[in-house]
Amino acid sequence: MNTEKDFSPLTPNIVRALNDKLYEKRKVAALEIEKLVREFVAQNNSTQIRHVIQILASEFALSQHPHSRKGGLIGLAACSIALGKDSGLYLKELIEPVLTCFNDSDSRLRYYACEALYNIVKVARGAVLPHFNLLFDGLSKLAADPDPNVKSGSELLDRLLKDIVTESNKFDLVAFVPLLRERIYSNNQYARQFIISWIHVLESVPDINLLDYLPEILDGLFQILGDNSKEIRRTCEVVLGEFLKEIKKTPSSVKFAEMANILVIHCQVADEAKLTNDLIQLTAMTWMREFIQLAGRVVLPYSSGILTAVLPCLSYDDRKKNTKEAASACNHSLMKLVTPEDDEDEEERNGSTRPLSREDDQPKTEADGNDMLNASQESVGFSNISFFTPASSDRPQVTLDLDGIVQVLDRHLHDSSTGMMTRIAVLKWLYHLYIKTPRKMFRHTDSLFPMLLKTLSDESDEVILKDLEVLAEIASSPAGQTDQGGSCDSTDNKLKLKVPEGVTPGQQHSSKAGDLSPSTPSMNSYFYKFMINLLKRFSLERRLLENRGAFIIRQLCLLLHAENIFHSMADILLKEEDLKFASTMVQTLNTILLTSAELFQLRNQLKDLRTQESCALFCCLYRSWCHNPVATVSLCFLTQNYKHAYDLIQKFGDLEVTVDFLIEVDKLVQLIESPIFTYLRLQLLDVENNPYLIKALYGLLMLLPQSQAFQLLSHRLQCVPNPELMRTVNVPKYVDSKRPSHTQMDYSELLQHFDRVQSKHLEVRHQRSGRASDHSDRKLM
Repeated sequence: MNTEKDFSPLTPNIVRALNDKLYEKRKVAALEIEKLVREFVAQNNSTQIRHVIQILASEFALSQHPHSRKGGLIGLAACSIALGKDSGLYLKELIEPVLTCFNDSDSRLRYYACEALYNIVKVARGAVLPHFNLLFDGLSKLAADPDPNVKSGSELLDRLLKDIVTESNKFDLVAFVPLLRERIYSNNQYARQFIISWIHVLESVPDINLLDYLPEILDGLFQILGDNSKEIRRTCEVVLGEFLKEIKKTPSSVKFAEMANILVIHCQVADEAKLTNDLIQLTAMTWMREFIQLAGRVVLPYSSGILTAVLPCLSYDDRKKNTKEAASACNHSLMKLVTPEDDEDEEERNGSTRPLSREDDQPKTEADGNDMLNASQESVGFSNISFFTPASSDRPQVTLDLDGIVQVLDRHLHDSSTGMMTRIAVLKWLYHLYIKTPRKMFRHTDSLFPMLLKTLSDESDEVILKDLEVLAEIASSPAGQTDQGGSCDSTDNKLKLKVPEGVTPGQQHSSKAGDLSPSTPSMNSYFYKFMINLLKRFSLERRLLENRGAFIIRQLCLLLHAENIFHSMADILLKEEDLKFASTMVQTLNTILLTSAELFQLRNQLKDLRTQESCALFCCLYRSWCHNPVATVSLCFLTQNYKHAYDLIQKFGDLEVTVDFLIEVDKLVQLIESPIFTYLRLQLLDVENNPYLIKALYGLLMLLPQSQAFQLLSHRLQCVPNPELMRTVNVPKYVDSKRPSHTQMDYSELLQHFDRVQSKHLEVRHQRSGRASDHSDRKLM
């Protein structure tokens, strides 16, 4: 430094001492400066005070010489001490050169800068708050300083500054938040510790409402929560916990919508291998649960994003039990927020009398009621889902993001990696939406329908059961009615879909009443499409029919009334071109009809044929049952058409008797011995009025080889009393007194129909055997 330069009012001795390499000499110079400045203060000479500070800053603190810089720092601290309460008038000039030295490469000089700034701040106290951002910015850099002495000095200064902020009520939070938002994303461990400690202090000050600015720092807090340091994570947990407590106390002032997207992002774990991510996810999910419960319907416009985050967590195992439980609570609370008012259009809410158009109220359907939806068709591709789009401020009502929700649910159904509990939750959501918002949901039915049918092949029975409940609600909801109703016209009679007896609007029609629709289960156009596609799926997936067919049909009988299911399936199978499948399907339906507890009422309806409706149902079933001769006979046994059963068995001699055919006869004999046919066995006591029953049973006996079934039926027939009464009575004398006159049927026409169906089956079998023979000949050649 040029000692010839004029540094007045600093004396040459002070200048030399400030430049000295010895600390003691610089300290003596600082005392002289303090004395000099005190004199200027007494004289109220602010010009000379500023001149001294300017010389110390530019000529010393910002000098190129390290000892000069050290002298400048101690001189500036001395000025502040001398100024006392008046130091606030000169803080900018005092602080800025000291903060510049925070970036010095010499660790000793950075330490002296900390010491100088500590003395300046200690004297100025609350007066430093207008310069808080400068101080905070400098301290945030020193918090990560590699030198332990510098770190120790910065921590002392940090504690002093925190005390000042805590004591003062003039802290400018608005000016500070942008800097905090910037610094909170630091990846340095020490910087993070510094940031989170300051947030903790500010949050605890009653006069500082940091909650208003939480949306700006919440994402950064979750980033810090993932730090590798256990201490930092613990502090961050405490801070987040305090914020959540405050949110619960004052929910009306919380900006839920602005923070919801942040929670959605952190509820989704990118790297499940990191334990810290589990903590982030659990904390975010806990916050989400509280948000839904506190904000209520305010979160409905953002429900698609919430479901995107929540649904995958429902399939977590016990290692993430807490996260799973929090996600389940979120899902349950969100579902409860959807109400029937969400099915109203905005015009309706505003009292408009505009009539609903068919596009508003009803789903689009094909012109032909018999056209089938492609059960195996995949839905269109999915675009990336945007989590939250805040509703406009002038919208008077909260709007449910139904389209977004359906997109999320459909995506999870299509994803093969979706866990079982998640799939169940998705189906529960779809069912709930069809109950609460049926009109709007039916706009999505055509796109959802194929995937719902595909889900019937799921490996979980519980998933299939929930899927059936959704499909049943689609098929029975009044909102699905169209002009092209799915009537089931056959050549002779028309399917009339019925409502279960004793069911009124608001009642359920299943053993699980609480899970089902409160609406009246009157069938709509989707019912017939559902039946067509279900049978098509059984035809394409025979394993599904073998393993789950009975389960699916029995559940549908509970959900949609057994008569509707059997009547519609019989009508569809009557037109089935694949005769082998038709025979297999009839056999399956017949077994369900004769053995399932769910079909008790339908069996009783068919047992006596006392009404015109029951006779029409019998005729509808009979025409399809003809695809399987043994099933047809068993239907006749069930309906007590014993003479017709005997006439059918007489025709069995003209059929191709195969091993499979004999196995079916064997099963029928076993069924005759079951509780279902108790009434039939008791009728064997009345030989005179039931001769054709006995003759039909003897016909079955003659068909069987001498097997176990043969022995079983033979022993049963040996128990018939007084064999002489088995003589056939005159046909005119035999009149079934149980049948009302209006239920008499044309059995000759039914026999002719049986012959026609069996001829088709025989022709198909001959064609198959011919093709097999040609194939064998070609191989031999």
